[in-house]
Amino acid sequence: MATAPTQMSVVRAAGVRQVRLVCGIILFAFVVSHFLNHALGNISVDAMETGVYYHTLFWQFLPVAIVFYTAALTHMGLGVYALYQRRQFRWRTIEPLQLVLGLSIPVLVMGHVIGVRLAQTLYGHEKLYPQELYLFFVAAPGLLWQMTILLLIAWVHGCIGVYFWLRLKPFFTRAAPYLLAAAVLIPTLSLLGIYQGGRSVAADSDDGEWRKQHLTRSKVGTVAEGNTLERIAGGLTMGYFGLLGLVLAARGVRALRERRGGMIALSYGNGKTVRVPKGLSVLEASLRHNVPHASVCGGRARCSTCRIRIIGDHDALPTPSQREAFVLTRVGTADPSIRLACQLRPTSDLSFFQLFAAHTHATDGASTSASIGQERYLVSLFVDMRGSTQLAEKRLPFDTVFIVNRFLGAVSQAVIENGGQPNQFVGDGMLALFGLAADPQTACRQAMKAAAGIAAHIDELNDLLSHDLRQPIRFGIGIHGGEVIIGDIGYRDHIVFTALGDAVNVAVRLQDMTKTLACEAVVSDEVRRTADIADDALPQQEVAIRGRDQPLAVRVVANARELAALVDRSKRVAA
Repeated sequence: MATAPTQMSVVRAAGVRQVRLVCGIILFAFVVSHFLNHALGNISVDAMETGVYYHTLFWQFLPVAIVFYTAALTHMGLGVYALYQRRQFRWRTIEPLQLVLGLSIPVLVMGHVIGVRLAQTLYGHEKLYPQELYLFFVAAPGLLWQMTILLLIAWVHGCIGVYFWLRLKPFFTRAAPYLLAAAVLIPTLSLLGIYQGGRSVAADSDDGEWRKQHLTRSKVGTVAEGNTLERIAGGLTMGYFGLLGLVLAARGVRALRERRGGMIALSYGNGKTVRVPKGLSVLEASLRHNVPHASVCGGRARCSTCRIRIIGDHDALPTPSQREAFVLTRVGTADPSIRLACQLRPTSDLSFFQLFAAHTHATDGASTSASIGQERYLVSLFVDMRGSTQLAEKRLPFDTVFIVNRFLGAVSQAVIENGGQPNQFVGDGMLALFGLAADPQTACRQAMKAAAGIAAHIDELNDLLSHDLRQPIRFGIGIHGGEVIIGDIGYRDHIVFTALGDAVNVAVRLQDMTKTLACEAVVSDEVRRTADIADDALPQQEVAIRGRDQPLAVRVVANARELAALVDRSKRVAA
């Protein structure tokens, strides 16, 4: 039994999608280094030549070259296979776009690879930046547009792949702005570098000495050699188009065979039934018939949100693939009636129901990992209004609602001002979350400053309503941080995004303790320590938390307004 996880890990690593991902990462690394080399043209052509020396030194190093060319051929082959294998797309725009862009790259890059790499192998040509820039800016300017299109297509295709790879990672939300900046800056600087280098070469090419040095036969070859290379490139391009034609023909043959092989009925357990050809996965059937079906990863078997439970006999179903078995094992599902809709391809009528509700239409791609469920560190702040019952007894209902709404408005404003998100309103209390877009230390500091802001805003509210209040509005705040599950919770039209976990429950308990401890806020020592507040800044106590075996160390805050100064002081010390 101990070897099972290892075997499953090997299987996972060897999956088709993982191979394509690894190959894509290798190719994108090459593209990034090539683009950065182009960007050196903003300095000079000499800088580009120096850069390409080290670029070539690395990528043409025999072991690296073997890995690179193997990755290129494998990635292209798997792309062609995806054209045959993919029946429906989870997102109707970005996925087909990625596939079309990827399949167009070999056509556009063929001439460049043959003209540079094969020319070096067959004839010993040494075509570097001066020769290529001369070709694009002087000899054949029309090729410049083809090369520009190639660069943009390769970059967009790679960025889409990186997005699909990283978007489910916990750090993606924080990293996304930096990745976007890089995705815009790198190709922009690259194209500017090519333009600047091309202008320099075009100006230098008027000099006879420059031509004698850079346009020799050993560097650019003869007309006959060029014609031979063009014929080779043309033949390979036509062969590639022929391969794509065969794949499309194979798709047509498969569709015809499926129709002749008969149709099967898929029943969703809610009265919805669709008829599809044998061979489609359950998820593909849902997409084809516009049946909402949760699938965060887009049918790549990288998540388990498309899970279904089979109704009735499941013994006749196809055995789970190695990839499907890995995912089901990973989520702890041993029930044979639980299957992944993206992997299960039934051959007979099937009844099932979905385990995850699809909150969005199956084709709009709006689902996120957080909407389905994601574990992360958050800081929970729970605030409650004191004396609301007595307030309601002595006022008209509408007056009470008005005051409570003003209280919650003041609290929400303080939370938002300090980077938090008002999440749930429970009567006259509110749960706020910090850390949805910040690191743990920042989240803890934001929550503590928000508590100070709440106190300040309630002071202003008391002044505003002093003519109508017999006594000032009072409040209690509990703050605690820890790992929670965030996601969409509820049913049908009553779904809310919230957090579940011990950290939330503890924050509520700490807020209750402000009554017995006669203070405005109780902050867990976990939050104080993560925020890097001095140990002696606030009095410490150990309190018993219902549902916990061990007491919890907390800090008692008599005046919540002091928390802002403590946070500011810790920032200055850290700086």
